[in-house]
Formats: sequence, C-alpha cells, structure tokens
Amino acid sequence: MADWEIGYVSAELSSGRFFRADAPEVRFRTVGMTTDPIRTMGGLTVVPDCTVDDIRVSGDSVIILPGSDRWQELSQSPVMDVAEAILSSGGTVCAICGATVALAEHGMLDSVHHTSNGPGFLEMFASGYSGSSLYVDGPAVSDGGVITAGSHGALMWAKLILGHLGVFDDDVLEAWHGYFSTGDPQCY
Repeated sequence: MADWEIGYVSAELSSGRFFRADAPEVRFRTVGMTTDPIRTMGGLTVVPDCTVDDIRVSGDSVIILPGSDRWQELSQSPVMDVAEAILSSGGTVCAICGATVALAEHGMLDSVHHTSNGPGFLEMFASGYSGSSLYVDGPAVSDGGVITAGSHGALMWAKLILGHLGVFDDDVLEAWHGYFSTGDPQCY
C-alpha cells in the first residue's frame, strides 16, 4: 500500500477535526484480506480493523483503494468483487494510482470519466481496459460514483472524497484545500 497517497483523506476522516457540526456519520476503517498486520510501502505497520468479508455493501458505502503494486494479483479479486458490488448498489469507489489499474481491468472505468498516472498508463497495465475515450488528463476526477486520481493527485482526490461525503462546510473544504495546495496561512 502506498500509504502517502491516502494520507490527506485518512487523516481527515479519522480525526474529524474539520467536520461540520451536522456532518453525516463516517466510520473510517482499514481493511485487509485478514486482520494480520501489513507493512506498507512507506514502512508503516497497519493492523486492519476488519477483513474484506466484513465490508457492508450498500448505496452509502464508500471504499477507498490506495495505490499499490499488487492490484493485478489474483489475490485482490475479492476486493474488486466488493468494489463492483458497492458501485452496483449506488455506493462510491475511490481509487488512486495503481488501484485505478484494477478498476480498469474490471471494467469499472469503461463508462465514467476517470484519470490515472497519465495518458497511456491504463492501456499499458490493464488488458481489459476500454475506457480510454473517457480518460481525463488531470490529478483527480469524480464521475458516476467513481473517484480516481493519479499518484500526483492525492490532495485533489482527498478533496473530491471529502466533498462527496459532505463532512466539511464548502468554505472549510475550499480553505483546507487552499492551505494544503499553496501553503498560504491565510487559507486558515
């Protein structure tokens, strides 16, 4: 797992520090194939809160898929099955970097605007991908229940996810993004 790619969104969803007073309830949980500790690409040890089998699939489910160089492994199929079920139920699937390859491989990017690590990237790594006409060359894109980002788009991806969840007031979300994208303390 590319732990740095989910840092902005996981910090805000876990801490709730800027949530509006009447924000919808959000429970951020880490998930693994088992609850055995995993070592991230950044060298952190994460103990999953639950397993893939514990994920509740509904129209309000949101799954956040971090980048990894393991998304093409067959062992990741149960995660993709859950992602497809969430999307089919009207929920939201969020993927960044390598996770966009898995979505592309499973046809989840064939009918929505999306992005990844640059034009041609998905064609290079996802043999089942046929959504190139909907590819957007930008840091992050939200369309049809799918929020995608390239490895360079973690901040914008987090903004789109937080905005989708409606946990920040709009002006707070803009200030938050403004500060982290420019470093300007006046954004606070």
